[in-house]
Amino acid sequence: MRVLIVYYSFTGNTKKVTEFIAEYLVDKADAVNIVRLRPKQESRSFLGKCLSAFFKQKPDIFEEVTIPKTKDTLEKMEIKLSPSEFDIVILGTPVWAFSPAPAMNTYLDRCSGLENKDVILFVTYHSGRGVESCLNYMQSILAKKGVKSFKRFSISQFKVNDKDFILSKIKGIFTIR
Repeated sequence: MRVLIVYYSFTGNTKKVTEFIAEYLVDKADAVNIVRLRPKQESRSFLGKCLSAFFKQKPDIFEEVTIPKTKDTLEKMEIKLSPSEFDIVILGTPVWAFSPAPAMNTYLDRCSGLENKDVILFVTYHSGRGVESCLNYMQSILAKKGVKSFKRFSISQFKVNDKDFILSKIKGIFTIR
């Protein structure tokens, strides 16, 4: 089984959850690749970031790829928009203004090759308001791209350092051979 994790993190919360997921999967999957989305240009203020998310803006992005089995980090490059070589795709983003972060909006809009894929969506959040709206929005876009199945979970910013809690969410979502 080959797993791709694509995420955006501003404060480090979504990155921390991604690292726990990758650490759990690295010995169970044939391959785990992590792609961190980074906008080429981004507002410096949090309010500006939220407004961009609320209006579903889609900035140009690039990726930083990490392959945990070898700890290699590849040079930044234009985003690879087709996860077709992977069996499971995991997408993570913070919830901003009831929406995914703008970089994730770009990925959702431009990615292809998701037909018949299993997708896991996760979000990190502060207040909890907007979690379902954000997950529903992401799922609706991906459903139009032919995704076979969805599983979802959310992590409060107050739980991002609780490895056992996060792993219980992952273990509850799917079993790995």
